[in-house]
Amino acid sequence: MSDPQAPQLLHERRGHVLILTLNRPDRLNAIDGPMLKDLSRMLLEANQDPEVRAIVLTGAGRGFCSGLDLKNAGSSDLTGGGQGFTIAETPPFVLRRVDKPVICALNGPAAGYGMDMALGCDLLIASDRASFTPPVRRGVVPESGGTWLLPHLIGWQRACEVTLLARKLDAKEIERLGMANRVVPDADLMNEAMRWAEEAATNAPLAMKAAKRTMRAAMTSDYESNSHLAMAELMQLFRSKDFVEGLKAFAEKRDPKYEGR
Repeated sequence: MSDPQAPQLLHERRGHVLILTLNRPDRLNAIDGPMLKDLSRMLLEANQDPEVRAIVLTGAGRGFCSGLDLKNAGSSDLTGGGQGFTIAETPPFVLRRVDKPVICALNGPAAGYGMDMALGCDLLIASDRASFTPPVRRGVVPESGGTWLLPHLIGWQRACEVTLLARKLDAKEIERLGMANRVVPDADLMNEAMRWAEEAATNAPLAMKAAKRTMRAAMTSDYESNSHLAMAELMQLFRSKDFVEGLKAFAEKRDPKYEGR
């Protein structure tokens, strides 16, 4: 049994990396209204913090997230109204607006809402103990982005295989279907996720944010429109101190020291 006084969401800074940990291990990190609000707030704050250059999202205990807390299913506590925020301000939607790299360290089972949230991250490193459980078997649809994410991530036919058959997917199936960047032994999960996060954090922060915005827009735009957006982003980057530093570092054959300006 977890400590009832313990925060439901833990946060830790390691250099330029922020680690957010869902912390209701006794309920496999099922999310309730206050937890939704805190996670969205911390993601948005991290997106505005110049000292944060990458984010790792994981779960405490043996699970990542078992989904919405079914004790409150159907209440405004979960839809947002009772907590003073809308569904567009909940974590799976907020993740689409975060311009910094977000890495999911999938440490165990993820179901329904938790599965959507994991897939909504930019990179996904899975433990060999991880699993996904699609929600159709529970009589609901992937309401928090899953119906959009899966066809874009793995293609229509595989998305139908995952969603309509609603089989529980173990780590091998997650890897086979292309739903994770890497599957690693459970003992190595956080080290691998941090390695990816720290590697991303060494890159130019402004360029990473511009690249994410441009790729995100490409999901719903044509080639020509996206090319114009990329050029607009590039013009802004040419004016940055980071661009000058990148050129100097290349000429001097050294690693660049980016400041995000």
